[in-house]
Amino acid sequence: MEKEEIKSYSLSEMKDKYIGTLGSVERENYEYELRMDVLGRMIKTARQERNLTQEQLGELVGVKKAQISKLESSANSATIDTILKVFKALKADISFNVTLENQKLQLL
Repeated sequence: MEKEEIKSYSLSEMKDKYIGTLGSVERENYEYELRMDVLGRMIKTARQERNLTQEQLGELVGVKKAQISKLESSANSATIDTILKVFKALKADISFNVTLENQKLQLL
């Protein structure tokens, strides 16, 4: 009996096959959601490291506890302004990298 060869796939190949190829609307939406999820987790981790409740962080930022909860579970519902205020209240440094047609800009 011959042994069946098992083909392995990279994560990129799996994304291409099941989500969409790079540049497709589906893939762009997936990557955006993933980044927003990571951002939300970063906010939650920083808040917890500073021993703040969601309510306390909300007071520092000027928003309700519910908005902090939403932000931590998925940052895609927040404005950049709110995200910047949250990181400022957490005394966390934040920077953005923006690439425009082969020019990389860094916003600090």
